[in-house]
Amino acid sequence: MNGIDIIERIKTLARERDAVILAHNYTRPEIQDIADFVGDSLELSRTASKLSSKVIVFCGVHFMAETAYILSPDKTVLIPDPFAGCPMADMITGEQLRNLKKEHPNAKVVCYVNSSAEVKGESDICCTSANAVDIVSRLDSSEIIFVPDKYLGTYVSKMTGKRLILWQGYCPIHAMIKAEDIIRMKQEHPRAKVVVHPECPPEVTELADAVRSTSGMLRYVKEVDAQEFIIGTESGIIYRMEKENPGKKFFSVRKDTICVNMKKITLEKVLNSLERNEHKVTVPEDIRIRALKSIERMLS
Repeated sequence: MNGIDIIERIKTLARERDAVILAHNYTRPEIQDIADFVGDSLELSRTASKLSSKVIVFCGVHFMAETAYILSPDKTVLIPDPFAGCPMADMITGEQLRNLKKEHPNAKVVCYVNSSAEVKGESDICCTSANAVDIVSRLDSSEIIFVPDKYLGTYVSKMTGKRLILWQGYCPIHAMIKAEDIIRMKQEHPRAKVVVHPECPPEVTELADAVRSTSGMLRYVKEVDAQEFIIGTESGIIYRMEKENPGKKFFSVRKDTICVNMKKITLEKVLNSLERNEHKVTVPEDIRIRALKSIERMLS
């Protein structure tokens, strides 16, 4: 079956199964093209929860599909590749967070959405890279634990002036971006604006013209009066940027900012997922209810 046939078969099956296909900004271009919605993880999960579709095919990594299930337990949530994981989310477990909480019994716990359902269930409130600064600034607590991303936590601490107890997790893709990469790219493209993700190390965010979440990056490059941009995040987002901003030029800060887990999702796997009703993502109900509370606190 060739690519066109696979795409037609996916569309037919999605209609027959009453399925919505969601794709993260970092997935392959052909996956973004077949998706009903493309966005960041929470944006997609919230969208799915408002739709009447019975099936969600989540083209992203595992914690994202979990979040979709937490918000929509009445729907069947499928992930085309069950081994599409997130190294950062795997850097902390529920047990490790419980032990950290024992060391700081009066602390409020803020967990980044890039975490497992169990970690969300052990947290007071969830956050995204877009709203982390706002959420931490509103918290009335002298002690705040922030997990799992030390770099996002460092950025939030700087922007809020609050000292955070940081877990030492990180995104391997964003952590590989160095200050010298930014300096080199600015020399090569002196008219370009630099926009980076807050998961990048502090020496990188300090050199940027803007620090934004993926959804914030997409808005920034659309709204700013510039024709060239240096992008400091996973390179998959550039496909969408080019589609939405014809005439503007985008340069990935490095050639190797590629999340292999996001790229595990292929057209063939999406088709298999729909044909075989696999691979289902669920969360034990007691964990789901606790995790839902941390997400709902964020949304409110």
